[in-house]
Amino acid sequence: MRAKGDLKGAPVDVELIGVTKRFGSVVAIDDVSMRIAAGTYCCLVGPSGCGKTTTLRLLAGHEMIDEGKLVIGRRVANDLPPAQRGTAMMFQSYALFPHLTAIDNVAFPLKARGVGRLERHRRAGDLLALVGLDGYEARHPGALSGGQQQRVALARALVTGPSVLLLDEPLSALDPFLRIRVRRELKRLQRELGISFVHVTHAQDESMALSDLVVVMNEGKIAQSGPPNEVYDRPRTAFVAQFLGGHSVVPAMVLERIGAGAAVSVAGQRVFVAEIDAQPGAGVTLALHNDQFQIAATAEASGRMSVGRLGVVVQGPTDVENVLKGRLTAVEYHGGVYSLVMVLEDGNELQAEIPEADIRQTCPKTGDVAAFRWPASAVKVVE
Repeated sequence: MRAKGDLKGAPVDVELIGVTKRFGSVVAIDDVSMRIAAGTYCCLVGPSGCGKTTTLRLLAGHEMIDEGKLVIGRRVANDLPPAQRGTAMMFQSYALFPHLTAIDNVAFPLKARGVGRLERHRRAGDLLALVGLDGYEARHPGALSGGQQQRVALARALVTGPSVLLLDEPLSALDPFLRIRVRRELKRLQRELGISFVHVTHAQDESMALSDLVVVMNEGKIAQSGPPNEVYDRPRTAFVAQFLGGHSVVPAMVLERIGAGAAVSVAGQRVFVAEIDAQPGAGVTLALHNDQFQIAATAEASGRMSVGRLGVVVQGPTDVENVLKGRLTAVEYHGGVYSLVMVLEDGNELQAEIPEADIRQTCPKTGDVAAFRWPASAVKVVE
């Protein structure tokens, strides 16, 4: 087998500078700028129609940029044909030729470039071994499972030695168990090859698990980008907090400043925010970490919340713990964790992820009055 270095291109930076793409009167990508450093696993994530697949197609050269600049390595790539960009694309449908064997499917891009049969089969065989399909060379796509077809498509995308691999929803057709296995393989391959992967997905957990750089898109713009833990822990906007999950988003009004933080009113109940840049009377939006909630017993909730009304400090120092009371509208078991949804008096909802061991004493049920407790440090003010 050849050395790994023979299976890959040289890692390069990718940069979009003020890129806009229109389809008629529709602006699909609106003045987008971002940099993907060489050797980065980047996930573009967002709802349907946010522009993530269009961005991928612009990188591949399957769509042309209307305004702005695309730089791959040191070359402006706006007008370069796809074959000259050093990129390769793995499509959502896999697009395998049903009449060709696995090795001939992988070798097809080399055949199109005029590479001889022995050489292209040697290189295709190396890639099939790299993706764990050694021994499957003679099988046709119809004799392969969905996960195996996905690996053949991945090997075919890699066979030309790209510097950047573009993946359009590559795991969407797989069942949940296989999806987890294959995403681990994708991460391993990206680390071994050392090239950049740009991966489009609508699955928040997939983007968190895979990426070094997560780019959250909405309505043709970048809502936020950065390392996944940073974007998850410190969302800048309500959209990012809600789309990536893990947060409940509620409106609040500032009551009084307390040091760097403030007391605020949420559904007529007073809670404390550790850091805030707003004055009394201002409306703000709060993002609360779902996994930092705790739940009080039903009877305890009714009693302790009597001191949590507007204008009264709740249960001890406000910089230690907050409490909000409401009624449970859903109690779901997710295997080791319970997901609880509580509606407040103003109709807004909080969702808590409570470990099973922490909930056995309270045994909450749908319809119960309950109280969620959480530290003030878990509250973030978002746009």
